Amino acid sequence: MKRTRKNLTMHQLNPFRILTNDPSLTAWGWAVVDAKNGNVVDIGCIKTESQNHKLRIRKGDDTVRRISEINFELLRIIRTNNVQFIISELPHGSQNASAAVMMGVVTGLLQAIADTLDLPAEWYSEGDAKKHLLGKRAATKDETIKAIKELYNVHFTTVKYKDEAVADAMAIYHVARSQSPILKINLK
Repeated sequence: MKRTRKNLTMHQLNPFRILTNDPSLTAWGWAVVDAKNGNVVDIGCIKTESQNHKLRIRKGDDTVRRISEINFELLRIIRTNNVQFIISELPHGSQNASAAVMMGVVTGLLQAIADTLDLPAEWYSEGDAKKHLLGKRAATKDETIKAIKELYNVHFTTVKYKDEAVADAMAIYHVARSQSPILKINLK
């Protein structure tokens, strides 16, 4: 699944850096990739934790605090790396109401940043990314990490949750390389 927001000219695309995301309220994986040469410029994982009990605040207020932490970090990443294009996994499925709310939160958060900064954004499904990367729609985190290591020069941290989140973000980049109309234009 994908959605292209804007049409960009070649002049606007040079140099062309992409922020690719595996969005989550607890461990948001991201990578910045130079689309011209495929080099991974920067990677990371934005971790937030619930602190409503510790801070003695309402759960909703704590969620807003966590959203702000993610917003500020994503804005820093975008500005520091001169990002011109955002791609992301579109969260799907939920096992409970709380998970469904979080899926909406992270999707809305990233799309609002893209809209506010006037950056194009495209969304891809996790299943499409795994299928393109590994030839199957379901895969273990270790299989994904191994495949990304073979294809891209990513300096993983050996912190399991961080590496899994970054590998998932890179899998989204991998599928976008072949399916994104903006990347097809830029990589010609």
